[in-house]
Amino acid sequence: MLREVNVSLCLGAALAIAGTCSQAQSPEANANVAAATSTPVAYVYVASKPKNSSTNEVVAYAAAGNGGLTAIAGSPFRENVESMAVNGKYLMAVSKTTPDINTFLIGSNGALTYKTATDYAKYNSNSSDCGSAGQVFFDHTGTTLYVQEFDGTSACSNDLIASFSVVKTTGALTYLGDAVDGNFPGIYTHADFIGNNGFAYAGVDSSCMYYAIYGFKRASNGLLNGLGPNIVKSTPKPPSSFSGYVPAISTADPTNHLAVVEQPANPPGCATGALQLATYTVDGSGNVSTTSTYANMPATSIVSVTDMKMAPSGKLVAVAGNEGLQVFHFNGASPTTKYTGLLTTTHINQMFWDNANHLYAISQSTGKLYVFTITPTGYSQAPGSPHTIATPNSIIVQPHS
Repeated sequence: MLREVNVSLCLGAALAIAGTCSQAQSPEANANVAAATSTPVAYVYVASKPKNSSTNEVVAYAAAGNGGLTAIAGSPFRENVESMAVNGKYLMAVSKTTPDINTFLIGSNGALTYKTATDYAKYNSNSSDCGSAGQVFFDHTGTTLYVQEFDGTSACSNDLIASFSVVKTTGALTYLGDAVDGNFPGIYTHADFIGNNGFAYAGVDSSCMYYAIYGFKRASNGLLNGLGPNIVKSTPKPPSSFSGYVPAISTADPTNHLAVVEQPANPPGCATGALQLATYTVDGSGNVSTTSTYANMPATSIVSVTDMKMAPSGKLVAVAGNEGLQVFHFNGASPTTKYTGLLTTTHINQMFWDNANHLYAISQSTGKLYVFTITPTGYSQAPGSPHTIATPNSIIVQPHS
């Protein structure tokens, strides 16, 4: 368990993390009491594969104000799905057995009810039944779902992002089209929308040979289209020891900035050196530029990055990977600054924030779900964390506010 770094969090009247500071009860007991007696701040859904099972299920929790978790009635839900997205009313999930996006209604208590399924692959422009869904994500309004597909193009070689509008009354998906471009050799992450909901970005690096910050523009009907290969107007200045940086992964803040993990490189190969965090600004046409240099970009303790998520406030950015999880202060167009060390040293696969200063992170290799309470002035591990879940492989969080 983390040592609390801000004493005021333990002394404040709200005692939001009392289970961490008190020794009178176990963290698990505090978590259960808090979750049972307070309105949940979020619902947390984890797709996992139980021991000795060949199919997944969805483990669901209600999160209390202190980050304590209790199981939602009916959990685990016997649904064989993986990557998930939520829009307040529905949870959308990629089926593991069919080329479908399954729609589930989120009940008032967080329980999931299956509604319908949409075959995403039938819209692909190939005759070889190519295309398998990876990440799914919504725009800020929750009216359009985007499906990242591997090898979904006519040549069965490049990736695409397909757009679907959501029928509000049923949760069914209506195909709008897809963003296909020969410059998309490997979009293996979701794309993040900036504050205006008009542009989305994904930073991608395939061993420093294929790399780019991919930009997308959202049309009035929700269709996502690629902005093309020339949107990056400036890149971070490198030291003399290597030729440049390539983007490894990115995330957007609530206004018009991107945080990007940069990999030292001598393309077409990588170079020795720590990963560093750059800041880019998006202009009115969707172009991105940076004033970051090797001298003002903080280094991260993460060597092999798997995920990066911006806090809803835009003031914190979390970076996760094989080495664990670390959080930085994000300062808009100004340089990002170091905040925490490694909050855990276990491999973290994926993470999400809620709107109540909690960060939820899963570790597939250790079978754990971590919950941290993190503000710009203090951080601690939530009561009961880490929670044991067999082989968690995907997580999504539905905030309540």
